[in-house]
Amino acid sequence: MAAVFLVTLYEYSPLFYIAVVFTCFIVTTGLVLGWFGWDVPVILRNSEETQFSTRAFKKQMRQVKNPFGLEITNSSAASLATGMTLTTDCLEDSRLTCYWGCSVQKLYEALQKHVYCFRISTPQALEEALYSDYLHREQYFIKKHSKEEIYCQLPSDAGIEDFGPVPRARYPLVALLTLADEDDREIYDIFGAIHSSTYEPISMVSVIHIPDKTYKLPCRVLYQYLILAQGQFYDLKQLFMSANNSPTLSSDPSPADRNVEQSLLEKAGLAGSAVEPVEESSRDCVVCQNGGVNWVLLPCRHACLCDSCVCYFKQCPMCRQFVQESFALCGQKEPDKDVLETS
Repeated sequence: MAAVFLVTLYEYSPLFYIAVVFTCFIVTTGLVLGWFGWDVPVILRNSEETQFSTRAFKKQMRQVKNPFGLEITNSSAASLATGMTLTTDCLEDSRLTCYWGCSVQKLYEALQKHVYCFRISTPQALEEALYSDYLHREQYFIKKHSKEEIYCQLPSDAGIEDFGPVPRARYPLVALLTLADEDDREIYDIFGAIHSSTYEPISMVSVIHIPDKTYKLPCRVLYQYLILAQGQFYDLKQLFMSANNSPTLSSDPSPADRNVEQSLLEKAGLAGSAVEPVEESSRDCVVCQNGGVNWVLLPCRHACLCDSCVCYFKQCPMCRQFVQESFALCGQKEPDKDVLETS
């Protein structure tokens, strides 16, 4: 009987294999349904249909006219020993007050006091909030619409050669720009109090790094805070335009300086905090090359898309970072959106 069964199995082996496979399928299906029930996870994706289903939130912005302008002149030649040169461009008569060796903790406490206690509209107000915790103070009068070059230097008799290793307790230089005319300050304060929907700047704080013997990172503006009459302050950040003629805060460093700078940034834990602007041939959209660039993507701050292409991207086409928010540079096509523009 066994021999007859083996011969029969050999003759009908294809049917046997089919039966074995079918039995395994039934057993596997039973195990899966027994484990998950009828809610079996199934992944069905059509990339063309789901790629653009989730769009980035369009940030609601407000227009602000910044009367203050401050840049570093010849940043490569600046140092703690030789000093530095600042170029101002203000729309109103202003006062530039430089605080050398300003306490980091006291500075941010002063910014919080502006929100809750009193307004930092004069140098005296900032000094009271700082409790005079700085090493040296310089002040200059700035005429409106005049691009003056101001040379600043820490006196040699201060005996300061560096501010120690990172993290530091003091910023090398904090520059405060305030309105010089008391009438202008009163107009800004009153206008801001009456028209609560507008935002009127009354001063600007710039935190500047200056290289010394210990920390040789090139001179640059680390932070800029625009202080408003309504009791707010905002962090000003540079936008990265898709054009090779966009203005920058300083001259382009050489490849050797860029490598040194990158290594110093990594040691300080600041690597990746800024993105190098990508050079393009024009200000046209980097995707369609037809429409003008009008949208800024956040948090990478790349301005590279037009009105037609912005709705199709969840990742920045320049750096591939995920887009969390976006806002328009020009709100003509969206009249209900105000735009924040700072000069």
